[in-house]
Amino acid sequence: MDLDSLVSGWLTLPDLAERIDLPLPKIRQLVREGKLVVVSRGTPPVKQVPVELVHDGELLKGLAGTLTVLRDARYSDEEALRWLLTDDPAIPGRPVDSMAAGRHTAVKRRAQLLAF
Repeated sequence: MDLDSLVSGWLTLPDLAERIDLPLPKIRQLVREGKLVVVSRGTPPVKQVPVELVHDGELLKGLAGTLTVLRDARYSDEEALRWLLTDDPAIPGRPVDSMAAGRHTAVKRRAQLLAF
């Protein structure tokens, strides 16, 4: 499924920095460290983040750890985003929505099962 059909909106890195009140260099550091996933979109390509990764003015709690688990399972950044934004009956619902509701541990456990 196309990522755009799963995402309600996109944020550029400067927009994300403003929304979560972090300096842009810190956002870029999170990307470098693998604690945040971005997709290059448009022409020319611009790094963007789904708005669903932000909840109550912060990045989703547990996002960095879940991304680490998904990357360990050899998910690409796009595959990881697709998984986070797609309904999973085992959770139930979309992993991002469960994380926003405070169930990040359950989401991370589900991601760990994907690695096996």
